[in-house]
Amino acid sequence: MASETETSSQGNSAFLNTDFIQTSHVGSLPRSPKLLAANAAQANNPEDRAAYEELLSISVQDIVAKQREVGITLPNDGEYGHTMSNSVDYGAWWNYSFSRLGGLTPGGVDRWQSEDKVRSEPGKIRLTSMKDRRDRQRFNEAYNDETSGILTGRKPVSQPSFSGPITYIGQDAVRRDIDNLKSALASNGYSTGFLPALSPGSASRLTNEYYATDEELVYACADAMREEYVAIIDAGLTVQIDDPSIAENWDMINPEPSIEDYLAFTRLRVEALNYALRGLPQDQIRFHLCWGSWHGPHTTDLPFKELAKTMLSINAGAYSFEAANVRHEHEWKVWQDLTLPEDKVVLPGVVSHATNVVEHPELVADRIERFAKVLGRERVIASTDCGLGGRVHPQIAWAKLESLSEGARLASQRLWS
Repeated sequence: MASETETSSQGNSAFLNTDFIQTSHVGSLPRSPKLLAANAAQANNPEDRAAYEELLSISVQDIVAKQREVGITLPNDGEYGHTMSNSVDYGAWWNYSFSRLGGLTPGGVDRWQSEDKVRSEPGKIRLTSMKDRRDRQRFNEAYNDETSGILTGRKPVSQPSFSGPITYIGQDAVRRDIDNLKSALASNGYSTGFLPALSPGSASRLTNEYYATDEELVYACADAMREEYVAIIDAGLTVQIDDPSIAENWDMINPEPSIEDYLAFTRLRVEALNYALRGLPQDQIRFHLCWGSWHGPHTTDLPFKELAKTMLSINAGAYSFEAANVRHEHEWKVWQDLTLPEDKVVLPGVVSHATNVVEHPELVADRIERFAKVLGRERVIASTDCGLGGRVHPQIAWAKLESLSEGARLASQRLWS
């Protein structure tokens, strides 16, 4: 087998395995209490900024070393440059963009508690508030029970609105993230890593007070976020496009639309993303799809079979999706009827962010082998369903990643024996 930090490659894609199953994760990893406190301090007092930046650089070194220790072969910076509001935070993957996009006006409403209801009209789909989502309406008592574990422990986070032309103003921040990760990769013997970045479709889900149409809004987000994608790729890293909107928007439309109308609504967001990715090398692009990271019932999730072809139309070299949680594990069978281009790979979740139970390595190996038998051992990278940071306790998160790596080792022995 190759060394733990060696990236296998074959054919036209740097993602393809050669003689072992590579391991990765979706991005977010647990932050230390010290880093969370330093972020809060600098947010309230600019004089504390330098101390925060120094600690951030050190923390990225530590988190990359930790990933090497547990056997992750395709690491990142833990999304440490995407600051979390609290030890429990389901939205850091999106909220970080608020400081990297110009044209926003700060808001004062927590999206999870907003009472605003925007009902869809015949022939026109509209996204509604979190409180009016269909899963939340179906399990209203559970969502409103602070002891249920669904939203327990999260800190309210207000969202801004689009009030002017959208621009990208995050050049310094993304350069910092790039420099921190590249330094940590070099220190730990890795040749490359990845940085997550928000998709245009997900970025556009704020209240719009400026653009006349959805199309104008989404493409403006595409033009702005492209700058971040280009910066990451030009630095020799892989960019991961975080885009829960492709799947999660389904539950944010009330009443439930037809599949046909929803896919037409989604097509604009996919076309805008492909526009933002135009001309960029697919072997440095991975795409992440999920149904939302909060710990709810998810009974109104759109089946993966309705989204798979849309996902594959995105110009990426690798596709990450949930395949371990109890609402979606059975959907591995969808791949029996799909054609995955030969130079592309999948990163199915083989451990879940949605449970505190640590998956047994044998189960992880079984999950990997299911995909390998259908798609080929070269085209399966073991990953997580979603980010673990802010979703499960740090001790549990690291135990899950250890189990992921051990399961990948077992699967590799069987698949290359």
